Amino acid sequence: MVNVRRIVPNVRCARPRESRSFYCDVLGLNVAMDAGWIVQLSSPTNATAQLGLIADDATAPVHPDITIEVADVDRVHARAVAAGHDVVHPLTDEPWGVRRFFVRDPNGVVVNVMMHRGAEA
Repeated sequence: MVNVRRIVPNVRCARPRESRSFYCDVLGLNVAMDAGWIVQLSSPTNATAQLGLIADDATAPVHPDITIEVADVDRVHARAVAAGHDVVHPLTDEPWGVRRFFVRDPNGVVVNVMMHRGAEA
């Protein structure tokens, strides 16, 4: 069994900061992270209810459509590889504290499977 911690849709946008203002001002979302090229927003009452606004992924060759945080990204990566799925960004330790890889689902959706380093459960 895979322990999924949260699922975040990623909205591609040309102007993530302007979009950030819209979602914060109109819907009352909070900024959980702002790296310029990606802005992570969260519900003020449920921190796991999130939305990602992404312009260009600064560290990967493709843009993820959805982010799924898991407890053991290495295990999920091994399962994806063993099943022959298209890994489009290798398992990588990113400088902002996450370990992740991108895999394409059967419909072509790019899934960013990640975990926060040090958050193994």
